[in-house]
Amino acid sequence: QVQVVESGGGLVQAGGSLRLSCAASGRTFSTYTLGWFRQAPGKEREFVAGIRWRDSVRYADSVKGRFTMSRDNAKNTVYLQMNSLKREDTAIYYCAAGTRWPPDLTSAYDYWGQGTQVTVSS
Repeated sequence: QVQVVESGGGLVQAGGSLRLSCAASGRTFSTYTLGWFRQAPGKEREFVAGIRWRDSVRYADSVKGRFTMSRDNAKNTVYLQMNSLKREDTAIYYCAAGTRWPPDLTSAYDYWGQGTQVTVSS
């Protein structure tokens, strides 16, 4: 069983930055596809960014140029650096781990974290 735990959410003003972290257990962490999704109130969960073991990264169009996803295999952790935040980025952010690609489908993932709240104020 793989455990996925997010951290780093909070309240930030528009234009500000936050960095989310996601720690995932498992001996084969470096081979996982890791993804970030988000869900705003009343909306469906949507893809934000995904990375696979060869460090290929894919982003949703809505966050390209503002968000950066990276991984540290030595720490079994992935990060989501979020800059130039907008009010529409407000959501619960979920981290997920899996073994399939492409990363923009929820079906690529087998394990999900509980989520961390990101709130962007004007």
